[in-house]
Amino acid sequence: MITDRSSERRNRRKRAIRKRVVGTPERPRMTIFKSARHTYVQVIDDQSGRTLVSASTLEKDLRQSAEDLKKVDAAVRVGEVVAERCLARQIQQVVFDRNGYPYHGRVAKLADAARAKGLKF
Repeated sequence: MITDRSSERRNRRKRAIRKRVVGTPERPRMTIFKSARHTYVQVIDDQSGRTLVSASTLEKDLRQSAEDLKKVDAAVRVGEVVAERCLARQIQQVVFDRNGYPYHGRVAKLADAARAKGLKF
């Protein structure tokens, strides 16, 4: 597998973060992944190894509304949707796992949108 220096650094940061950030049934881990085109979010209970809630810009309803948006604005919409789904499943608090990405741009906007919808970090 070919890796470049930036992905190696991100993987190192990711491993360091995951040593400290653990999702429980009371406070699951909300992790983000961003590709060049799409943004994905999962809320995971690490003790049982199950994904409780997920959202991404690939979903049919989000994809149609996100086609005309910038990636940052689409991430805001994904953050709102994942917060609504969490609150519908009685999940009020999560631990945020930025997955080795710097906390700015899509990552920060997604987190801010989830907080604005009532999710507590």
